[in-house]
Amino acid sequence: MTEDLLLGGRVRLRQPVKGFRAGLDALLLAAFVPARPGQRVLEAGCGSGAVFLCLAARVPGLAIVAVEREPAMAALARDNAAASGVAAEVTDGDVADEGLVRALPRCDHAFANPPYWPGGTPPPGAVRRAATHEGGARLEDWARFLVVPLRQGGTASLVLPAARFDAGAAALRAAGCGSLVLLPVAPRAGLPAKRVLLRGRKGGRGPARLLPALALHESDGGFTPAAEAVLRHAAGLEAA
Repeated sequence: MTEDLLLGGRVRLRQPVKGFRAGLDALLLAAFVPARPGQRVLEAGCGSGAVFLCLAARVPGLAIVAVEREPAMAALARDNAAASGVAAEVTDGDVADEGLVRALPRCDHAFANPPYWPGGTPPPGAVRRAATHEGGARLEDWARFLVVPLRQGGTASLVLPAARFDAGAAALRAAGCGSLVLLPVAPRAGLPAKRVLLRGRKGGRGPARLLPALALHESDGGFTPAAEAVLRHAAGLEAA
C-alpha cells in the first residue's frame, strides 16, 4: 500500500502499489459532479474511494452510496472513508446485478469511471484489467446502473477516453438521459482531447452542449491555472 495526498492534501488515500491506482481521471470526475450539500450521490465501481472522497472534500454533507465488485477494494474504500471521517455506505456488488440496482436508494447524482475498452489487448493484472476493459458488464450496463436509481432530473456523469465519447453518449441516452454535456480534456491547449467528461440528466430534453476544452498542462509541463484550481484547490468544473 501507499498513502497518497490528493487535492492539495485535502484527501488522504491508501491504495495498492500494484493494480489500478487513482489518477487525474478520479479528480476530474469528482469535480464534474454537480452535487450540493445534503444530496445523495452514487458511485459505481468506486475502487479505493478516490472519487467519492474528493467529491466529499469539495461538497460537505453528502450522503454517499458506493458499489465495488472487488471485495478487497470495497473494504479499502470503507477504511479510507472512515479514516477521512466521511460517511459512505460501500456495498460489495456488480453493476450487472439487477437485484442490486433495484435495491439502491433514490439518488440525486451518480457517477463512474467505468471499464471503457470493448476489445484490444488488456493490461496485466486482474484488477487493472477489470478497470479498463469491459468484461461481463458493458458500458450500457454501467449507464443503466447509474440512471435507474436517479431521481427525475438527476445527473449521471462518466469519465472516458475521447475515442469513446460517442459510445458513452449513446449509453446514457439509452438509459434515459438527455441534455448531455461534454467537456473535453486536452493535455495542452491546441492538442486533441484524450479524455472527456460526459454528463446526462435523467429525463432531460434540452439540447446537448459542448463545453470549451480544459487544457491540463502549460508548455513547460506545469498545470494550467484552470487545472491547478481543480486538481490542487478542489474547485468544481462546469456546474449543471
